[in-house]
Amino acid sequence: MDGERLVDTFVELADTLVDDFDVIDFLHMLVDRCVELLDVDAAGLLLADQRGRLQLIASSNEQARLLELFQLQNDDGPCLDAFATGTRVSHPDLAEAGERWPRFTAVAAEAGFAAVDALPMRLRSEVIGALNLFRNRSGELDAGALRTATALVDVATIGLLQQRSIHHHQVLTEQLQTALNSRVVVEQAKGLVAERLQVDMDTAFAALRGYARGHNLKLSGVAHAVIAGDIDTPQLLTAPAGTGRLRR
Repeated sequence: MDGERLVDTFVELADTLVDDFDVIDFLHMLVDRCVELLDVDAAGLLLADQRGRLQLIASSNEQARLLELFQLQNDDGPCLDAFATGTRVSHPDLAEAGERWPRFTAVAAEAGFAAVDALPMRLRSEVIGALNLFRNRSGELDAGALRTATALVDVATIGLLQQRSIHHHQVLTEQLQTALNSRVVVEQAKGLVAERLQVDMDTAFAALRGYARGHNLKLSGVAHAVIAGDIDTPQLLTAPAGTGRLRR
């Protein structure tokens, strides 16, 4: 195993905070490096979507891609078991695994694979996917290679969850800032309406809100339109037909 290449891989897997982070490229790099650094012939990775359903994200070659798709379509295979249990699922000789995965083993043999190790992408109780490592010859995966594979998957999992958490935080922050900005605009519009229609602030707000609801518009949008002069303030006193008239 190339120690320098392995260190570089860990650094790349940990760097998920760049502005142009690409999860597809990131996971393709993971499967390619597994084949490059470990004693395996192919690798494939499944990642859970927002509904918790596994989707094929990356594979090192066409045989692995087709085998992963077969697992998903037939709900039969080690990668699905690793995801469901959150533990490593291995078999050193797929020729003897027919009872465990009857459909998977037949297709795997046709693809030339004789052994498999499936590792969950897991951080504590959260499992977000699974990595399959395929070998063309039977036998246990070397203990050192297995430790390295587990470490690579763990670092990739932490990186993905970290990026997902920060993105979620950024979305919430943007939503909060948008809400605060909208609130300022609404307050400005309330003052303008109160002054022009000679009503109190509560009545002005009720007029803005009633107009927005009556016309199926966002309150902030109506406030912007009032300030910009696109909606004349007297219009706020008349709701659409069937909704009644707002009183001063």
